[in-house]
Amino acid sequence: MTRLIGAGRSLFSYPDRGATAGGPLPAGYHHLRHRTRIGQGRAVFEAAGVAVTTFHAHRTSGMRMRADAGAARPGSRVVVGIGLGPLRITAPCEVIWTAYEPTRIGFAYGTLEGHPESGEESFVVDMDADGTVWFTVTAFSRPGRWYTRLAGPAVPFLQLRYARWLGHTLRRLAAAA
Repeated sequence: MTRLIGAGRSLFSYPDRGATAGGPLPAGYHHLRHRTRIGQGRAVFEAAGVAVTTFHAHRTSGMRMRADAGAARPGSRVVVGIGLGPLRITAPCEVIWTAYEPTRIGFAYGTLEGHPESGEESFVVDMDADGTVWFTVTAFSRPGRWYTRLAGPAVPFLQLRYARWLGHTLRRLAAAA
């Protein structure tokens, strides 16, 4: 079942909460959809789902993640560390929705005030009827700070590179399980 958190929170830095759960992404943002084939079968699906919802895939891919819960749950807070050493930027987020279903596992988080971007990103593992396992990153974002506006097209380029890298990392983690 996909659970969506209520829209009454005031700390979010964008109004379109929950849009990554399905349907069209909102206008006025850069859109990202990237899909990676992870493998085949129930064991790969379950291992990938756990790695995504416990933030293990993110951490293994090189992101610094601090979460107030062991697994993604609506309302959980996550702080993502982006960058290297003293040039690290913190990016506060809150989990908007989760999916813990027989053939779909994942979550989305939305940006909170202070995040360098404004928008939402989902990380979902799906298993097709033939047993093929896919990982999809869906996002919509726009600059939330002066330095991300200044970076211009570099930010969407880096987001796509990270989505690809995360898919590669998840494929490796699921294969090892």
